[in-house]
Amino acid sequence: MANNQSRTNNLVVPQATAALQQMKYEIAQELGIPIPQDGYYGNYTTRDTGTIGGYITKRLVQIGEQQLSGGAGGAGR
Repeated sequence: MANNQSRTNNLVVPQATAALQQMKYEIAQELGIPIPQDGYYGNYTTRDTGTIGGYITKRLVQIGEQQLSGGAGGAGR
């Protein structure tokens, strides 16, 4: 996904790309999974990439729940 060439999902808010990328890096760092400098994930296990994606989803749901409940949004930090 180096240049989003293989992306099949379209973002509803294209401007969110940078924030999602930053979230991916933060979560990978928290989990101790190094992000490839060249953007190629082919050498990573499905478990590692799935774990990162799962945590991104979990965090986005938490943010959404906070916003719906009138809480202070943010990344759940």
